[in-house]
Amino acid sequence: MAETLAPVAPRSVSLAAKLRQYYALTKPRVVQLIVFCALIGMLLATPGLPDWQLALAAVAGIWLVAAAAAAFNCLVEQRIDASMARTSWRATATGELTTGQALAFSAALGAAGGAILWFAVNPLTLWLTLATFIGYAVVYTVLLKPLTPQNIVIGGASGAMPPVLGWAAIRGEVGPEALILCLIIFLWTPPHFWALALYRAEDYRRAGLPMLPVTHGSEFTRLHVFLYTLVLFAATLLPFVAGMSGPIYLAAAIVLGAMFSGYAWRLWRGYSDALARKTFRFSILHLTLLFAALLVDHYLWPLFL
Repeated sequence: MAETLAPVAPRSVSLAAKLRQYYALTKPRVVQLIVFCALIGMLLATPGLPDWQLALAAVAGIWLVAAAAAAFNCLVEQRIDASMARTSWRATATGELTTGQALAFSAALGAAGGAILWFAVNPLTLWLTLATFIGYAVVYTVLLKPLTPQNIVIGGASGAMPPVLGWAAIRGEVGPEALILCLIIFLWTPPHFWALALYRAEDYRRAGLPMLPVTHGSEFTRLHVFLYTLVLFAATLLPFVAGMSGPIYLAAAIVLGAMFSGYAWRLWRGYSDALARKTFRFSILHLTLLFAALLVDHYLWPLFL
């Protein structure tokens, strides 16, 4: 007589595990870098320290809206995420969080962040932050990413906005200095992302996304990574040329730019997945240390004058 198998009960998920799933949707490491760049914009916007209450409110509002955009991105890309090794674990990709839950979570974060920016910061920062949300979550994710291998170049404009948001939060306006910082991140984004895309090319091919290594091949992509690092190197000198910073930042920009270009040169001339990973990781360190050097220079160099 055949044994009758009892139905498998659905796996219960603890509250702590569910909260971790929601937190993971916000892409914490990405959002931390966004908030860091926005904070740099706030600190550079004033000779001394900014109003700490205003800065804290701006950080909270920008963090919440950026987290909402990340969660919305996970929602829109759940099918793509499920087909890629590095993202298949996300709760939206596995179905552990439903579409309704992810959408409600994103909406709640966005509404809370928007309210903080409107009431505690200023309307300009709110509108700029919302424009950044739309640029990333809709223009890049929905329109550009599945259509063109230049998606990350065009869509990178929204990712370059955090220093502008921070500057606007403190000054109530957008100055040329903030736009220089925006340009640096805009030019940093393609070599940063394409280094990742090189060793994840098969993931993108399976997902049907026209990333540059998929559409134009590895060598073409590697050449463009190198060329972008050269243009980026020149752009990182602009804060010194424009009088935003002094020799402390200039020295850091030269060393970091030479190192990033060196990684890109080696990647172009002799590819390996390991080197692509090192280049990607260094790109994050490059931007972090570059902006940290701007901050150190901002507060220390005037002491020598």
